[in-house]
Amino acid sequence: MPHTSPPPAHPTRLVPLADAAEHLHVSVKTLRRRIADGTIAGYRVGRLIRVDLDELTQSLVVAIPSARSM
Repeated sequence: MPHTSPPPAHPTRLVPLADAAEHLHVSVKTLRRRIADGTIAGYRVGRLIRVDLDELTQSLVVAIPSARSM
């Protein structure tokens, strides 16, 4: 049985991988790798794979601490 993610608990902004990759300035291949390793969730809609833009931003965008704030 294939691994499936539970549906998100909040309203989603499901977009194609190409749109999400362009939004974050990464490649589609990077997003596919992150889905495969479980870092982000992918949602299958028929034969298509979509990602939630809000969820994606929370998972992949990380603030870099400044040396000045330490």
